[in-house]
Amino acid sequence: MNPQAGKAAVFRALHERARPFLIPNPWDRGSALILQSMGFEALATTSLGVANVLGVRDVTLQQVLDNCRDICEATNLPVNADLENCFADEPREAAKAIRLACEHGAVGGSIEDSTGDAAKPIYDFSLALERVQAAVEVARSLPVPFMLTARAENFLHGRRDMDDTIRRLQAFESAGADVLYAPGLHSLAEIRTVTSALKKPFNLVMGFADPTITLDQLGEAGVRRVSIGGGLNRVALKAFMDAAKQMRDGNFGFITSMAAIAEVRGAFQRPSGD
Repeated sequence: MNPQAGKAAVFRALHERARPFLIPNPWDRGSALILQSMGFEALATTSLGVANVLGVRDVTLQQVLDNCRDICEATNLPVNADLENCFADEPREAAKAIRLACEHGAVGGSIEDSTGDAAKPIYDFSLALERVQAAVEVARSLPVPFMLTARAENFLHGRRDMDDTIRRLQAFESAGADVLYAPGLHSLAEIRTVTSALKKPFNLVMGFADPTITLDQLGEAGVRRVSIGGGLNRVALKAFMDAAKQMRDGNFGFITSMAAIAEVRGAFQRPSGD
């Protein structure tokens, strides 16, 4: 079994466990290696994290793919690629991003029903479904068992329409998506409403959910995968900005919060034989 196929098998098995697994979102090689050293079992990229690293508001498909390749090459963990809306409107054009993500080392990837147009942020139902169908077709043609995640973005764009969100997720599920995802859910009640309407694994992003909810509670609510989106990157940036403000004001108390260099370098040490 080639290494990517092995990662794909591990990734699929994680979704079949009774207890949900955690899939944090690194933004570069270093953060990926640190997360691997801490014992996480899989990783997901974050397009927001890539944008923040590059200092841009919007990323290109190639920037996302380059970041995905860096993270996939850095670790031996399975990686799911955040592909936004796959950077195209037309179904078959969008589906090309799924193939490219696999070619860059990912064993999973997502397609969103958001348009990127603030005036009309969500694709019409029929087009959204066609896009997922095209992505499924490409995912099934790949040389490894690539896991496709289909996302319904209503709640992130002011459309708190639970019925339409569930309708979309159920349609994506029937079309063959392996994982369903509706970012923006906040309460356990909202989460249960969605998961109870689905048969396939559901990914919950904690960046928008009630932070007091525990992993055990998410499992009881039917969640199978828990990500954080750009959350870790934003936490890191907050610490950086707070420390820089102290330094600007002539204070240096932040140095007591520095990561231990031995621990960081330890995460970057490749095992012998690699």
